[in-house]
Amino acid sequence: MTTYLDRIVARHRDLAATDTRPLEPLLDQARSRPPTRGFRDALATAGRLAVIAEVKRRSPSKGALAVGLDPAVLAGQYERGGASCLSVLTDEEFFGGSVADLQAARAACALPALRKDFTVGERDVLDARLIGADCVLLIVAALDRGELVDLHQLASVVGLDVLVEIHDEAELEVALAAGATLVGVNQRDLVSFQVDQQRALRLAPLLPPGVVRVAESGVSGPADAGALSAAGYHAVLVGEALVTSGDPAAAVAALIGAGG
Repeated sequence: MTTYLDRIVARHRDLAATDTRPLEPLLDQARSRPPTRGFRDALATAGRLAVIAEVKRRSPSKGALAVGLDPAVLAGQYERGGASCLSVLTDEEFFGGSVADLQAARAACALPALRKDFTVGERDVLDARLIGADCVLLIVAALDRGELVDLHQLASVVGLDVLVEIHDEAELEVALAAGATLVGVNQRDLVSFQVDQQRALRLAPLLPPGVVRVAESGVSGPADAGALSAAGYHAVLVGEALVTSGDPAAAVAALIGAGG
């Protein structure tokens, strides 16, 4: 069965196939960028439940969420609320995001930023570094094993942290074999697009020490955040609940408070 992720990734692979920029100049430029802000470290050293607060205009399942948001204003609100990191959608076609959103959000605060997009090739990784991201997303379900290893290594070479996203036990094994030390458990089912609130709780005991653990999708409020914190997650990545809250700073603070 074709999933929503299959369709999005196929589109990104089509676009990547038309990108013929030479790799070496991009690699040289990426290596020469200033140091990143330390995305993984910000989560690992938070000392309490960390919140990765997302700049998200729309989603394929819910449609418009906050299409008119100002990424700079929102990032400032997230920072005031105590967020540890940002996640910024840069996919335009399916999520209404942009590179400009990431750059504006990151420039407005001191938080490290994840480029939330569908990384399918080397140029995607290098572009993440060049546009100013501190972390890149690699989705196990979107890549074969060789691609995951190669892209993870390339990200490390240019100074990016890597959030490796999984959905089940088999994908966790692949992520760990690729050297992942920052793992996100996405609770959204790839076929139905529904959220399984038990997914992250089920996988929590399988995540080894030394891996920074992030729960993604379906975190609708403090009760969810508290349960995930109790299960051993270092962080929650939250978008929809924050951009639709009416008071993003207070919503972030409430999630942190629920973590104990």
